[in-house]
Amino acid sequence: MYGGDEVSAIVIDVGSYSCKAGYAGDDTPKCVFPSVVGSIEQTGDTDEAKPEKEADSGSDPKNGSKPMDVDKAKTKRKFYLGQEFEFRRDHMEVISPLKDGTVIDWEVVDNIWNHAFRRRLLINPEEHPMLIAEPSTNSGQQREKYVYMFCV
Repeated sequence: MYGGDEVSAIVIDVGSYSCKAGYAGDDTPKCVFPSVVGSIEQTGDTDEAKPEKEADSGSDPKNGSKPMDVDKAKTKRKFYLGQEFEFRRDHMEVISPLKDGTVIDWEVVDNIWNHAFRRRLLINPEEHPMLIAEPSTNSGQQREKYVYMFCV
């Protein structure tokens, strides 16, 4: 939690072209990278098909088995951001999470935030206050979704 002036606030802006993130009070962002993401749909219950933040939490600590849900589709999306995105891969789809300034794919935005915090700024986002830039034309429902996605 925020404990005073010794912790800098983080500012993040996911735009249609690029994502910028850095510390409040700095003249320039610490990282700027494209906000488009490479996505490959993968089928099956393999660890490679899971995003990084879900790969560790997929096993049951009691018996070491993976949870199986028959009704759930077995298609996962693997995302490539930043330098990983620079190389072409077979069956890769290029996704932009925004359309006309409005978020249309929250899963991609969540992955962009995690990439900015954990790989570019090398911080734990739970230890810093945040300022998230958004278009002024966003509805109240969109703003609530930003807060919900960020706090969960």
